[in-house]
Amino acid sequence: MNISYNWLKEYVNLDLSPQEVSAALTSIGLETGGVEEVQTIKGGLEGIVIGEVLTCEEHPNSDHLHITTVNLGNGEPTQIVCGAPNVAAGQKVVVATNGTTLYNGEESFKIKKSKIRGVESNGMICAEDEIGIGTAHDGIIVLPADAVPGTLAKDYYNIKSDYILEVDITPNRADGSSHYGVARDLYAYLIQNGYKATLQKPSVDAFKVDNNDLDIPVIVENTEACPRYAGVTVKGVTVKESPEWLQDKLRIIGLRPINNVVDITNYILHAFGQPLHCFDADKIAGNAVVVETLPEGTPFVTLDGVERKLSDRDLMICSREKPMCIAGVFGGLESGATEQTTNVFIESAYFHPTWVRKTARRHGLNTDASFRFERGVDPNITIYCLKLAAMMVKEIAGGTISSDIKDVYEKPIQDFVVELSYNKVNSLIGKEIPVETVKSIVSTLEMKITNETSEGLTLAVPPYRVDVQRDVDVIEDILRIYGYNNVEIPTTLNSSLTTKGDEDASHKLQNLISEQLVGCGFSEIMNNSLTRAAYYEGLEIFPAENTVMLLNPLSTDLNGMRQSLLFGGLESIAHNVNRKNADIKFFEFGNCYYFNKEKKNPDNSLAAYKEVYHLGMWITGKKVANSWAHADEDTSVYELKAYVENIFVRLGFEMRNLVVGNLTDDIYSAALSVNTKGGKRLATFGIVSKKMRKLFDLDNEVYYADFDWKELMKAKRSLKETTYKELSKFPAVKRDLALLLDKNVQFAEIEKIAYETEKKLLRSVELFDVYEGKNLEAGKKSYAVSFTLQDETQTLTDKVIDKIMTKLIKNLEDKLGAKLR
Repeated sequence: MNISYNWLKEYVNLDLSPQEVSAALTSIGLETGGVEEVQTIKGGLEGIVIGEVLTCEEHPNSDHLHITTVNLGNGEPTQIVCGAPNVAAGQKVVVATNGTTLYNGEESFKIKKSKIRGVESNGMICAEDEIGIGTAHDGIIVLPADAVPGTLAKDYYNIKSDYILEVDITPNRADGSSHYGVARDLYAYLIQNGYKATLQKPSVDAFKVDNNDLDIPVIVENTEACPRYAGVTVKGVTVKESPEWLQDKLRIIGLRPINNVVDITNYILHAFGQPLHCFDADKIAGNAVVVETLPEGTPFVTLDGVERKLSDRDLMICSREKPMCIAGVFGGLESGATEQTTNVFIESAYFHPTWVRKTARRHGLNTDASFRFERGVDPNITIYCLKLAAMMVKEIAGGTISSDIKDVYEKPIQDFVVELSYNKVNSLIGKEIPVETVKSIVSTLEMKITNETSEGLTLAVPPYRVDVQRDVDVIEDILRIYGYNNVEIPTTLNSSLTTKGDEDASHKLQNLISEQLVGCGFSEIMNNSLTRAAYYEGLEIFPAENTVMLLNPLSTDLNGMRQSLLFGGLESIAHNVNRKNADIKFFEFGNCYYFNKEKKNPDNSLAAYKEVYHLGMWITGKKVANSWAHADEDTSVYELKAYVENIFVRLGFEMRNLVVGNLTDDIYSAALSVNTKGGKRLATFGIVSKKMRKLFDLDNEVYYADFDWKELMKAKRSLKETTYKELSKFPAVKRDLALLLDKNVQFAEIEKIAYETEKKLLRSVELFDVYEGKNLEAGKKSYAVSFTLQDETQTLTDKVIDKIMTKLIKNLEDKLGAKLR
């Protein structure tokens, strides 16, 4: 936001330089990005002087150019070629000399010595639009005869210098989005630092109603969206160009003057932060202003000429017959003040921030008014600004104030009541602040002290401070005005000893697994916890009704809290695939959120909500690509399975002590789950279903694993501490079996039965071949499985080995119907 240094000084008297003001504002939380010297006309008319045309002759090689000699007050006539049709000898003109830079919006060009059609030219005789003092381009500027050649144009046109402070307003500081708001904070700073400053704004005591010739009633149908609406009429105005001082104020901060009535509303907006709107009173059909919502889909043409379809949640300012303006956002094409307007209705209102924000987002509109309304304006300045606007319109545009002020304000917005404890102030700030200093700071910030005790204060915080509703907010205000740099670093350090808890252990293991995955070529991602709730529609595993919905979402893409890490990862994959990076390994640690309406409890508002920490992994694309040493190879779910098992091993689990089983889940086309023997699910992994991939236009298979990190840490705590022992001195023995099984039998079932059959000597079970096809019965397949046996105390004998294998074969036959091939 651009703040004019000279304008700021109209509200607070100060002796600080612009740079000192910038430093002061930054120190109190209104960070100033830069200070720039500016003029009312860009470039300040540097290099431009007043000249007198001595001679004017036709150019021999052109039918429209003239060769002139001009007296620039330096003793020697200057030859300039000019193409203006109205140039003539004896005129006093404005000349841009060689080296002068002229501006056209953001573009600029420099005047140089040149030859035009073979004749030397040293400068340019200027039109209004070429130097920025007007818009005319039908000829050069011809000045009165008393203009003195050699006079600098900046002196002739009284060009004023100012400084623009670029103040970065954070969303919580709506109170600082105006010159007066910044002045108010600066005043508090000046008082705290010993300056004799005063804060003032123009008086409206002279406001009076001249007559009631143009009485327009106001009807507010929706007081939730519009808590306060006020208006007044001015009759007999002349809409024309604003006076120079008003145009200069707007130009300095980067606004284009339009006409006197509109310029007044823009002036008050940037002066006091209160958006106003002027309607042509003669276009208010039915002679009444109605604040209401309209049916869904109602067409409305806005000021930019675009027809928009209204929502039934868009607050509208209407006449009795038709809509005139989208409240707090944008005006209508047919209701604003134009040069033909003679009577105006001035609106000053307080609209509910949420209604304005949603409407602005819905229609893709972002205006100076919506910027302020959606952050919260001051409901108590509404009438002051309305009176000031009416007085200015009467003074600048003429006319009479022709109605009483209509002010609809059924439920006045109350101050925020805050109990402030001196002990808490000193505790949070880290320094004992004198009581009188605390009282002085809160008073200069316009907080009223309604009660005082030896322990603290009861404060009434004005409603324009939407970010100050708790004692800690007040303490933050006290600290920023007192000065962060005035809180000394203590010379002693107090600390307490604590033992590491479960959170510390979990964090350590997260880092361990993260390092492992990064070493395997994974990249860590961090997605937004907010997501599109529509992702969960129709899912059984993550029912849509379990989504934690936002009350005031910024958009439909961010209207709920994620139930799964899956969709954020798929969004990241799609983003990369669309940028030709299709070979991806991602992992993410993050919270997932769930709502269970059956657990709603009026005594505990959080009972229905749950937050669970998860680890997600995604792989897709090529495992090997563009290698001279290896043919291209697609990644697979088996590769993901290896990464999943390695995580369990790294955490100290033995896969044989976990239960791996088939999983039917509507986010996977095929999947397995990993559970504890007690039935607690630790992880799932598999192939993401085509339906899920289609949501993101992904053609390649995506393999996804999800770990319930909280359950994983619980299971980890029950594990025995990892110990180390010598490698066995006795050899391991392998035995292979070729098993004929039904097609639907998975290797995991063979593995499970094997470990249940021999718990002491069986070390591993590995699948090394699968065959389906000729020479096998229909519906059958063949597994070639290797079993490794080892005894750590002695060498295994054939008798022991055969006994184990016989028992193993029998269990596989009985439980799976396996046959030896």
